[in-house]
Amino acid sequence: MMKSLYERLGGTKGITKIASDLTDIHMENPNISARYANSDPVAVKNSVATFFITGTGGPNNYVGQDMVAAHRGMNISNDEFVAVLDDALLALDKSGVQQREKEEVLAILYGMKSDIVYG
Repeated sequence: MMKSLYERLGGTKGITKIASDLTDIHMENPNISARYANSDPVAVKNSVATFFITGTGGPNNYVGQDMVAAHRGMNISNDEFVAVLDDALLALDKSGVQQREKEEVLAILYGMKSDIVYG
């Protein structure tokens, strides 16, 4: 039986590192960094990590908003969404994630597009 995506991404420890790297990359990305200007990086990293852990088959510890509520009124563009996907690939590469798992993560993220992108 194949391991869950959660397990293949390194469990809580691996996903927490990916989420931390991803948040750092977002904060440096000129296409989306303004979205994080007034945020608490530690809180963002924790929220991203717990969301990702839950969404990949790990323990359900996520208590944040759903994607629609979290992004309501932000008017996120398709270009910003693509920038987030690009950043996700960078974070996954940084952790040495294999191609199959990268594709699965991108498929999950892309599946949320209609809940995030405005218009």
